[in-house]
Amino acid sequence: MNIDPAAVQAKITPRTRAIVPVHYAGVGCEMTAIMDTAQRCNIPVVEDNAHGLFARYKDRYLGTFGAMSTQSFHETKNVTSGEGGALLVNDAALVERAEVLREKGTNRSRFFRGEVDKYTWVDLGSNYLASEIQAAYLLTQLRSCDLVQSLRAAIWDRYDATLGDWAQANGVQRPTVPQHCEQPSHLYYLLMPTASARTRLIEHLKAQGILAVFHYIPLNLSPMGRHFGGTDGACPVAEDVSERLLRLPFYTNLSVNEQDDVIAAVQQFEV
Repeated sequence: MNIDPAAVQAKITPRTRAIVPVHYAGVGCEMTAIMDTAQRCNIPVVEDNAHGLFARYKDRYLGTFGAMSTQSFHETKNVTSGEGGALLVNDAALVERAEVLREKGTNRSRFFRGEVDKYTWVDLGSNYLASEIQAAYLLTQLRSCDLVQSLRAAIWDRYDATLGDWAQANGVQRPTVPQHCEQPSHLYYLLMPTASARTRLIEHLKAQGILAVFHYIPLNLSPMGRHFGGTDGACPVAEDVSERLLRLPFYTNLSVNEQDDVIAAVQQFEV
């Protein structure tokens, strides 16, 4: 489900500004090979770590490899402030401008640190600050991250253990987690053999009061993606997977009885 590190080199052109690995479902991309390519070509890496808080690749936290990484605190994530996210800046040379962009294009952060005697508008920017209420809501969950992660791990493990035989019998793929990756139990998906099988499973679950959804439309096929030059067939793996992938209900307080209902309903379905 992640970027193919062997294909990265072939995609690099003189116009390439960054390599953006997406750690899908919080399972780390092959960062050793990706970082080797990035360093050899002198191109920065920006990690999309929206799914990967608390996850590791070879005992190192995701989001700490690239020059920058993005983190999501959307309501569907393991810890949430309802909306918004965070930018992790791992390259010290980028910190000051990131502060300016966050603070409406001003050097207000430097003013608060006493580095300038007044602050003013110095660059592009917008208001990316979280409110204190959002920050407090998020901080409490971060302090309870061990509990959150243990509850989610139990849900993920139960799906994986109980749906194995059904998946094998019906040609359905389950999540793959390499041995050197530690995933954060962010989501559990089923990769159906065909698009029609996914549609029928969604309808089957809906008839039993269970909401299961597909996950994404490939960016190259979206209206804005096409505006920037995206075409059909440009991302064949993403386009194929997007038509077959199904996310099962997954949230921290999902009870055993509720999960039992989901599992039983899935096991009733025949592809």
